[in-house]
Amino acid sequence: MPNTYSRIYIQIVFAVQNRDAMIQPTWEEELYKYITGVIRNKGQKLMAINGTEDHIHIFIGIKPACCLSDLVREVKKASTNMIKEKAYCKFDFRWQEGFGAFSYGHSQIDSVVKYIKHQKEHHRKQSFRDEYVAFLKLFDVAYNDAYLLG
Repeated sequence: MPNTYSRIYIQIVFAVQNRDAMIQPTWEEELYKYITGVIRNKGQKLMAINGTEDHIHIFIGIKPACCLSDLVREVKKASTNMIKEKAYCKFDFRWQEGFGAFSYGHSQIDSVVKYIKHQKEHHRKQSFRDEYVAFLKLFDVAYNDAYLLG
């Protein structure tokens, strides 16, 4: 869109179905590179990506014309297909339905990138569920506990 100037930063968080610990250290870097490619091919800017064996955080600079739900759906679909094609999991790999999305200002970029880069250390002290609920509360997002991370 001509004459449209923006900087929109979004942290996307989603988990493996049932929060199963299926993302293995032997292939997680390849998964993150693949997801990075999907995001870039959709014309968006990846700021950071990292996670643990049961979830990932993706921090992007998103253009206003991009539909976030469509982007996340494509990331999940493409990465699931890649994991299955490479036979990385013995079991049927699936991402949870839904996702969390949290917006940030330009002055917060460095702290969000640092937070995402240190996910493994962070989760030695806090569970993913506790982290996710903390995000929901911090951003004043109403949620139903029965559907949380399903």
